[in-house]
Amino acid sequence: MVRIYMLLLLVMLIWGLNVSAIKVLVEAIDPIVLQSFRVMTAGIAVLVISAVMGIFRLPYKHEWLIIFSIAIFNVILHHTFLAVGLEKTSGINGSLILGMNPLITVMMAFIILRQRVTWLRVFGFILGFTGVVVTTLTGSGELTGVSLGDLIVFSGVFVQSFSFVLISKLKPTFDARLATGYMLVFGSIVIFLTSQAIGSDIQEITRLFDWQLIAVFLFSAILATAFGHMTYNHAIKQVGPAESAIFINMNTLFAVTGSAIFLNETITANHVIGFTLILCGVFIGTGALEYVFMKRKGQRA
Repeated sequence: MVRIYMLLLLVMLIWGLNVSAIKVLVEAIDPIVLQSFRVMTAGIAVLVISAVMGIFRLPYKHEWLIIFSIAIFNVILHHTFLAVGLEKTSGINGSLILGMNPLITVMMAFIILRQRVTWLRVFGFILGFTGVVVTTLTGSGELTGVSLGDLIVFSGVFVQSFSFVLISKLKPTFDARLATGYMLVFGSIVIFLTSQAIGSDIQEITRLFDWQLIAVFLFSAILATAFGHMTYNHAIKQVGPAESAIFINMNTLFAVTGSAIFLNETITANHVIGFTLILCGVFIGTGALEYVFMKRKGQRA
Protein backbone atom coordinates (compact mmCIF):
# COMPACT_ATOMS: atom_id res chain seq x y z
CA MET A 1 0.00 0.00 0.00
CA VAL A 2 2.89 2.35 0.73
CA ARG A 3 4.11 1.88 -2.85
CA ILE A 4 0.70 2.95 -4.21
CA TYR A 5 0.71 6.04 -2.01
CA MET A 6 4.18 6.97 -3.22
CA LEU A 7 3.07 6.57 -6.85
CA LEU A 8 0.04 8.78 -6.21
CA LEU A 9 2.23 11.42 -4.61
CA LEU A 10 4.60 11.29 -7.59
CA VAL A 11 1.73 11.70 -10.06
CA MET A 12 0.34 14.67 -8.11
CA LEU A 13 3.79 16.29 -8.16
CA ILE A 14 4.03 15.77 -11.94
CA TRP A 15 0.50 17.04 -12.57
CA GLY A 16 1.09 20.06 -10.39
CA LEU A 17 4.26 21.03 -12.25
CA ASN A 18 2.48 20.34 -15.56
CA VAL A 19 0.37 23.46 -15.07
CA SER A 20 3.53 25.58 -15.23
CA ALA A 21 4.79 23.50 -18.16
CA ILE A 22 1.64 24.12 -20.22
CA LYS A 23 1.76 27.79 -19.26
CA VAL A 24 5.29 28.04 -20.70
CA LEU A 25 4.37 26.12 -23.87
CA VAL A 26 1.22 28.10 -24.74
CA GLU A 27 3.14 31.35 -24.47
CA ALA A 28 5.46 30.15 -27.26
CA ILE A 29 3.11 28.07 -29.44
CA ASP A 30 -0.53 28.40 -30.52
CA PRO A 31 -2.44 26.60 -27.71
CA ILE A 32 -4.74 24.58 -29.98
CA VAL A 33 -1.93 23.37 -32.25
CA LEU A 34 0.18 22.61 -29.19
CA GLN A 35 -2.53 20.57 -27.52
CA SER A 36 -3.16 18.47 -30.61
CA PHE A 37 0.50 17.41 -30.83
CA ARG A 38 0.91 17.04 -27.06
CA VAL A 39 -2.18 14.87 -26.66
CA MET A 40 -1.33 12.78 -29.75
CA THR A 41 2.15 12.11 -28.36
CA ALA A 42 0.64 11.08 -25.03
CA GLY A 43 -1.96 8.84 -26.69
CA ILE A 44 0.61 6.97 -28.77
CA ALA A 45 2.77 6.55 -25.68
CA VAL A 46 -0.16 5.06 -23.73
CA LEU A 47 -0.95 2.59 -26.52
CA VAL A 48 2.71 1.53 -26.72
CA ILE A 49 2.86 1.08 -22.94
CA SER A 50 -0.40 -0.90 -23.07
CA ALA A 51 1.12 -3.21 -25.70
CA VAL A 52 4.19 -3.76 -23.53
CA MET A 53 1.94 -4.51 -20.56
CA GLY A 54 -0.06 -7.01 -22.62
CA ILE A 55 -3.42 -5.23 -22.27
CA PHE A 56 -3.62 -3.86 -25.82
CA ARG A 57 -6.51 -4.88 -28.07
CA LEU A 58 -8.78 -3.22 -30.60
CA PRO A 59 -12.09 -1.95 -29.19
CA TYR A 60 -15.29 -3.78 -30.09
CA LYS A 61 -17.89 -1.94 -32.19
CA HIS A 62 -20.05 -0.96 -29.23
CA GLU A 63 -16.98 0.34 -27.35
CA TRP A 64 -16.03 2.87 -30.03
CA LEU A 65 -19.10 4.99 -29.26
CA ILE A 66 -18.18 5.07 -25.59
CA ILE A 67 -14.61 6.08 -26.42
CA PHE A 68 -15.77 8.89 -28.70
CA SER A 69 -18.29 10.16 -26.12
CA ILE A 70 -15.75 10.31 -23.30
CA ALA A 71 -13.04 11.74 -25.58
CA ILE A 72 -15.24 14.74 -26.42
CA PHE A 73 -15.34 15.85 -22.79
CA ASN A 74 -12.19 14.31 -21.29
CA VAL A 75 -9.79 15.16 -24.11
CA ILE A 76 -11.13 17.56 -26.75
CA LEU A 77 -12.99 20.10 -24.60
CA HIS A 78 -10.90 19.68 -21.44
CA HIS A 79 -7.47 20.06 -23.02
CA THR A 80 -8.62 22.86 -25.34
CA PHE A 81 -10.17 24.85 -22.48
CA LEU A 82 -7.10 24.23 -20.33
CA ALA A 83 -4.61 25.44 -22.94
CA VAL A 84 -6.62 28.52 -23.95
CA GLY A 85 -7.55 29.36 -20.36
CA LEU A 86 -4.01 29.15 -18.98
CA GLU A 87 -2.90 31.53 -21.75
CA LYS A 88 -5.31 34.13 -20.37
CA THR A 89 -4.86 33.71 -16.62
CA SER A 90 -2.05 33.25 -14.13
CA GLY A 91 -0.58 29.86 -13.35
CA ILE A 92 -1.57 30.21 -9.70
CA ASN A 93 -5.21 31.05 -10.44
CA GLY A 94 -5.37 28.19 -12.92
CA SER A 95 -3.84 25.82 -10.38
CA LEU A 96 -6.34 26.71 -7.69
CA ILE A 97 -9.31 26.37 -10.02
CA LEU A 98 -8.02 22.97 -11.14
CA GLY A 99 -8.10 22.05 -7.47
CA MET A 100 -11.90 22.09 -7.68
CA ASN A 101 -11.87 18.98 -9.89
CA PRO A 102 -12.63 16.35 -7.22
CA LEU A 103 -15.27 18.56 -5.62
CA ILE A 104 -17.15 19.08 -8.87
CA THR A 105 -16.85 15.37 -9.67
CA VAL A 106 -18.55 14.47 -6.38
CA MET A 107 -21.32 16.99 -7.07
CA MET A 108 -21.92 15.50 -10.53
CA ALA A 109 -21.99 12.01 -9.09
CA PHE A 110 -24.74 13.21 -6.74
CA ILE A 111 -26.75 14.91 -9.50
CA ILE A 112 -26.28 12.37 -12.31
CA LEU A 113 -25.62 9.08 -10.52
CA ARG A 114 -27.89 9.93 -7.56
CA GLN A 115 -25.20 9.14 -5.02
CA ARG A 116 -26.06 10.04 -1.43
CA VAL A 117 -24.52 13.28 -0.13
CA THR A 118 -24.59 14.25 3.57
CA TRP A 119 -25.02 17.76 4.95
CA LEU A 120 -21.36 17.71 5.93
CA ARG A 121 -20.42 17.26 2.27
CA VAL A 122 -22.79 20.05 1.25
CA PHE A 123 -20.90 22.30 3.64
CA GLY A 124 -17.70 21.20 1.91
CA PHE A 125 -19.16 22.19 -1.48
CA ILE A 126 -20.00 25.68 -0.21
CA LEU A 127 -16.56 26.04 1.39
CA GLY A 128 -14.81 24.98 -1.81
CA PHE A 129 -16.74 27.35 -4.05
CA THR A 130 -16.05 30.17 -1.61
CA GLY A 131 -12.36 29.44 -2.05
CA VAL A 132 -12.68 29.69 -5.84
CA VAL A 133 -14.47 33.04 -5.53
CA VAL A 134 -11.78 34.42 -3.23
CA THR A 135 -9.06 33.17 -5.57
CA THR A 136 -10.53 34.43 -8.86
CA LEU A 137 -11.35 37.84 -7.40
CA THR A 138 -7.61 38.23 -6.86
CA GLY A 139 -7.30 38.84 -10.62
CA SER A 140 -7.81 42.14 -12.38
CA GLY A 141 -9.48 41.01 -15.59
CA GLU A 142 -13.04 41.43 -16.82
CA LEU A 143 -16.29 40.68 -14.96
CA THR A 144 -15.37 42.57 -11.78
CA GLY A 145 -12.07 40.83 -11.25
CA VAL A 146 -12.85 37.38 -12.61
CA SER A 147 -10.74 36.99 -15.74
CA LEU A 148 -11.96 35.29 -18.90
CA GLY A 149 -9.08 32.82 -18.48
CA ASP A 150 -10.41 31.81 -15.04
CA LEU A 151 -13.82 31.02 -16.52
CA ILE A 152 -12.31 29.02 -19.39
CA VAL A 153 -10.12 26.96 -17.03
CA PHE A 154 -13.17 26.32 -14.85
CA SER A 155 -15.06 25.14 -17.94
CA GLY A 156 -12.19 22.72 -18.56
CA VAL A 157 -12.53 21.35 -15.04
CA PHE A 158 -16.31 21.08 -15.42
CA VAL A 159 -16.26 19.01 -18.63
CA GLN A 160 -13.51 16.76 -17.29
CA SER A 161 -15.54 16.06 -14.15
CA PHE A 162 -18.48 15.09 -16.34
CA SER A 163 -16.21 12.76 -18.30
CA PHE A 164 -15.25 11.00 -15.04
CA VAL A 165 -18.92 10.15 -14.56
CA LEU A 166 -18.96 8.66 -18.07
CA ILE A 167 -15.74 6.74 -17.41
CA SER A 168 -17.34 5.18 -14.33
CA LYS A 169 -19.78 3.50 -16.71
CA LEU A 170 -17.01 1.71 -18.62
CA LYS A 171 -17.43 -2.06 -18.51
CA PRO A 172 -14.77 -4.01 -16.57
CA THR A 173 -13.92 -5.93 -19.76
CA PHE A 174 -12.39 -2.79 -21.26
CA ASP A 175 -9.28 -1.69 -19.36
CA ALA A 176 -9.55 2.02 -18.50
CA ARG A 177 -5.83 2.49 -19.16
CA LEU A 178 -6.18 1.20 -22.72
CA ALA A 179 -9.33 3.28 -23.23
CA THR A 180 -7.33 6.34 -22.19
CA GLY A 181 -4.89 5.77 -25.05
CA TYR A 182 -7.64 5.56 -27.67
CA MET A 183 -9.38 8.62 -26.25
CA LEU A 184 -6.19 10.67 -26.38
CA VAL A 185 -5.42 9.71 -30.00
CA PHE A 186 -8.98 10.35 -31.20
CA GLY A 187 -9.20 13.60 -29.26
CA SER A 188 -5.90 14.89 -30.60
CA ILE A 189 -7.06 14.36 -34.20
CA VAL A 190 -10.21 16.40 -33.58
CA ILE A 191 -8.24 19.15 -31.81
CA PHE A 192 -5.80 19.32 -34.74
CA LEU A 193 -8.61 19.56 -37.32
CA THR A 194 -10.21 22.28 -35.21
CA SER A 195 -6.95 24.24 -35.10
CA GLN A 196 -6.73 24.15 -38.89
CA ALA A 197 -10.38 25.12 -39.28
CA ILE A 198 -9.86 28.28 -37.24
CA GLY A 199 -6.69 29.16 -39.13
CA SER A 200 -4.00 28.24 -36.60
CA ASP A 201 -0.49 28.17 -38.01
CA ILE A 202 0.81 24.59 -37.87
CA GLN A 203 4.35 25.84 -38.50
CA GLU A 204 4.44 27.19 -34.95
CA ILE A 205 5.08 23.63 -33.78
CA THR A 206 8.59 23.97 -35.25
CA ARG A 207 9.41 26.17 -32.26
CA LEU A 208 9.72 22.91 -30.34
CA PHE A 209 13.08 22.46 -32.05
CA ASP A 210 14.40 24.56 -29.16
CA TRP A 211 15.85 22.05 -26.69
CA GLN A 212 14.30 23.74 -23.67
CA LEU A 213 10.79 23.78 -25.14
CA ILE A 214 11.03 20.20 -26.39
CA ALA A 215 12.12 19.09 -22.91
CA VAL A 216 9.08 20.81 -21.37
CA PHE A 217 6.86 19.34 -24.12
CA LEU A 218 8.05 15.78 -23.53
CA PHE A 219 7.65 16.19 -19.77
CA SER A 220 4.07 17.35 -20.26
CA ALA A 221 3.11 14.76 -22.90
CA ILE A 222 4.94 11.63 -21.73
CA LEU A 223 5.19 12.03 -17.98
CA ALA A 224 2.18 14.17 -17.04
CA THR A 225 -0.43 12.99 -19.56
CA ALA A 226 0.63 9.46 -20.56
CA PHE A 227 2.38 8.08 -17.46
CA GLY A 228 0.34 10.22 -15.06
CA HIS A 229 -3.11 9.13 -16.24
CA MET A 230 -2.19 5.46 -16.55
CA THR A 231 -0.61 5.36 -13.09
CA TYR A 232 -3.50 7.23 -11.50
CA ASN A 233 -6.11 4.93 -13.06
CA HIS A 234 -4.24 1.93 -11.68
CA ALA A 235 -3.67 3.41 -8.24
CA ILE A 236 -7.25 4.61 -7.77
CA LYS A 237 -8.39 0.96 -7.80
CA GLN A 238 -6.12 0.21 -4.84
CA VAL A 239 -7.34 2.97 -2.50
CA GLY A 240 -10.70 4.44 -1.59
CA PRO A 241 -12.16 7.59 -3.16
CA ALA A 242 -11.70 9.57 0.04
CA GLU A 243 -7.96 8.92 0.22
CA SER A 244 -7.52 9.60 -3.51
CA ALA A 245 -9.16 13.00 -3.04
CA ILE A 246 -6.55 13.90 -0.44
CA PHE A 247 -3.80 13.23 -2.99
CA ILE A 248 -5.58 15.36 -5.63
CA ASN A 249 -5.34 18.23 -3.17
CA MET A 250 -1.57 17.84 -3.31
CA ASN A 251 -1.81 18.42 -7.06
CA THR A 252 -3.03 21.96 -6.39
CA LEU A 253 -0.34 22.57 -3.78
CA PHE A 254 2.43 21.49 -6.17
CA ALA A 255 0.89 23.56 -8.99
CA VAL A 256 0.81 26.74 -6.92
CA THR A 257 4.36 26.14 -5.73
CA GLY A 258 5.50 25.47 -9.30
CA SER A 259 3.93 28.72 -10.55
CA ALA A 260 5.78 30.66 -7.88
CA ILE A 261 9.14 28.95 -8.57
CA PHE A 262 9.16 28.55 -12.36
CA LEU A 263 6.88 31.40 -13.48
CA ASN A 264 7.99 33.92 -10.83
CA GLU A 265 4.38 34.60 -9.90
CA THR A 266 3.53 36.08 -6.52
CA ILE A 267 1.46 34.17 -4.00
CA THR A 268 -0.81 36.73 -2.32
CA ALA A 269 -2.78 36.48 0.91
CA ASN A 270 -5.96 35.91 -1.12
CA HIS A 271 -4.31 32.97 -2.88
CA VAL A 272 -3.39 31.41 0.48
CA ILE A 273 -6.91 31.97 1.84
CA GLY A 274 -8.47 30.64 -1.36
CA PHE A 275 -6.27 27.57 -1.40
CA THR A 276 -7.02 26.86 2.28
CA LEU A 277 -10.77 27.08 1.66
CA ILE A 278 -10.54 24.84 -1.43
CA LEU A 279 -8.39 22.33 0.49
CA CYS A 280 -10.89 22.20 3.35
CA GLY A 281 -13.83 22.10 0.94
CA VAL A 282 -12.43 19.18 -1.04
CA PHE A 283 -11.43 17.33 2.13
CA ILE A 284 -14.96 17.64 3.54
CA GLY A 285 -16.96 17.52 0.30
CA THR A 286 -15.40 14.34 -1.06
CA GLY A 287 -16.08 12.46 2.16
CA ALA A 288 -12.47 12.24 3.34
CA LEU A 289 -13.38 13.70 6.74
CA GLU A 290 -16.24 11.22 7.14
CA TYR A 291 -13.85 8.41 6.17
CA VAL A 292 -11.42 9.46 8.92
CA PHE A 293 -14.23 9.58 11.50
CA MET A 294 -15.53 6.13 10.48
CA LYS A 295 -12.04 4.64 10.53
CA ARG A 296 -11.35 5.97 14.02
CA LYS A 297 -14.75 4.79 15.22
CA GLY A 298 -14.03 1.32 13.85
CA GLN A 299 -10.65 1.18 15.56
CA ARG A 300 -12.17 2.14 18.93
CA ALA A 301 -14.87 -0.48 18.50
